[in-house]
Amino acid sequence: MTKAPGRHAVSFVLLLVFLDMVGLGLILPVLPKLIETVGDMDLAEASRIGGGMFAAFSLAQFVFSPLAGALSDRFGRRPLLLLAIAGLGVDYIFHALAPSVLWLFVGRIVAGACGSSYVIANAFLADVTAPEARAKAFGMLGAAFGMGFVLGPAIGGLLGELGPRVPFWVAAAISFANLVYGYFVLPETLPPEKRRAFRWREANPLGVLAVFARHKGVLPLGAVLAVYFFGSAVYPAIWSFWGIAKFGWSEAMVGISLAAFGIVWAVFQGVLTGPAVRLWGEWRVAMVGLIIAVLACAGYGFANGIIAVVALLVFHGPEGFVNPMLAALMSRAVPEDEQGALQGGISAAMNLAMLLGTLFFTQVFGYFLSDAAPFRSPDMAYFVAAVTLLVALAMFWPQFRRARG
Repeated sequence: MTKAPGRHAVSFVLLLVFLDMVGLGLILPVLPKLIETVGDMDLAEASRIGGGMFAAFSLAQFVFSPLAGALSDRFGRRPLLLLAIAGLGVDYIFHALAPSVLWLFVGRIVAGACGSSYVIANAFLADVTAPEARAKAFGMLGAAFGMGFVLGPAIGGLLGELGPRVPFWVAAAISFANLVYGYFVLPETLPPEKRRAFRWREANPLGVLAVFARHKGVLPLGAVLAVYFFGSAVYPAIWSFWGIAKFGWSEAMVGISLAAFGIVWAVFQGVLTGPAVRLWGEWRVAMVGLIIAVLACAGYGFANGIIAVVALLVFHGPEGFVNPMLAALMSRAVPEDEQGALQGGISAAMNLAMLLGTLFFTQVFGYFLSDAAPFRSPDMAYFVAAVTLLVALAMFWPQFRRARG
């Protein structure tokens, strides 16, 4: 079904992504408890299993997201976005029914293999916005993600009181309702005359990275983004486990913390991205975001209570500028018929970096909770991640200087 995009095309895709993230947010507060229950293990071991599950998802996305991006350049955005949503629904059902840890891994692989809604949504927005407006559009997409994380974890934490599997059934229902909504209202934004032939070299996870090398200035920014994603993987890797281990948070408290994070992220990406770009430009806003990323990450390691965490969540907000700013800068350098390939390449770099980062930081976290560590601390992963983010900042600095003249 192909429709003209119309003036509501952006609203359609933002709502779709918002609902997608509500479903994902629902499961985060209860995932540690589900892993502990299904695997009959303690929190330290559950954190390592959780990291492995996230890595399995990222690996599947690394392998298949470039294919989704290339296929979206050939057949349009709509069918690939609907496939990604369906894949998440199947994943939640696997989790809800899982009799063993193996089932949890299978569900994560299915979700990753079906593609990423974020990849196609970015290409979708690039289709319907002018190059100079893409930073704001990508920021709005980030805000939709953030608002999903406001509602999802808050509800998930409450539903978790009924049992660790209940939020997964609710998330599955939301995903399939989202699929039905998208099927009937989501327009196609890439008309047939703008589609291009499918290229296998751009559909494999390494070949797709060639889009970075074809256009001047894209590869260095892609490298910064990859190191940034590696360092920021510490948050999905250990946040829930860290809150439980350091502060004794309940599932509801984990949900509240994630909801607060989502509110801050949504305000900065959805409300402040446009004004920030108009005042300071994309390069300066990206620089500020990277500086805040380093300081906030180290700050969580020093946090001594909920008041400090709340203060850091607010301070952390400008980091939300980093991804949309770098994506917009890279998008400006790529022609219209390669936007899907670019987003596939960004996704490949992101998922490989997140895969490695998640495995790495969950191992650091688990090790420093074990008896084998020279001292026990739930915070070491944050300190190591802060150093990694400092490397990303150092890589960005010469490009920033060159662009600013």
